[in-house]
Amino acid sequence: MRKLHDFRLPSSLVIATTNAGKTKEFAHRLASLGITVRSLADYPAIPAIVEDGDTFADNAEIKARAVAMELGQPALADDSGLCVDRLDDAPGVYSARYAGEHATDSLNIEKLLCELKKPSLMSSMPSSLQEDMLPYKLPDGATVLSAARFECALVLIDPGTDMLIRVEGSCPGYIIDTPRGDNGFGYDPVFYLPEFGRTMAELTVEEKQAISHRGKAMDKLLAMIKS
Repeated sequence: MRKLHDFRLPSSLVIATTNAGKTKEFAHRLASLGITVRSLADYPAIPAIVEDGDTFADNAEIKARAVAMELGQPALADDSGLCVDRLDDAPGVYSARYAGEHATDSLNIEKLLCELKKPSLMSSMPSSLQEDMLPYKLPDGATVLSAARFECALVLIDPGTDMLIRVEGSCPGYIIDTPRGDNGFGYDPVFYLPEFGRTMAELTVEEKQAISHRGKAMDKLLAMIKS
């Protein structure tokens, strides 16, 4: 594997995803570097990639390597998801397909809330959850169901130099029982950030990228490739 200083920023970069929300976030962040972003939606001939890794980093590398080798150009892959404390870190690497292989965001959220509202879990709700919220104001009528965190792994592969960069980021928060906001995707509407008094889906793009798991991972990636 080549050293990092062999890497040169490309004028365009393929993001190994078909997720329009993720693509938009990457495009927004990389625009300041003059990098044009494309996604797998621009390359429909690329076969579906089987994400069978045990970790977010494993899956990100699988996707980045497959796309980089297929196209012969640098590819950046993200694998990220939600880890919920009271569900033993589920849905984890299965976040995108928690409610089924072709689940929508709303179906995944519906399943998540159903799991957390099961009588066996509700009866054992730790009092510390509500105590954690005492310094903050919850949205009217909302109940905290669990502490949680978003995790993200980014892998950038340049097949021309055989170089690989791997970084990770994390964002802590809480799951509430009432979806709020339209700005995000995935589980953002139920991921509550006490310090903002809003869910991830109620933040602006700039606010989200400053504190999100993907934003933190991107900070590390850009610091490495610009150093």
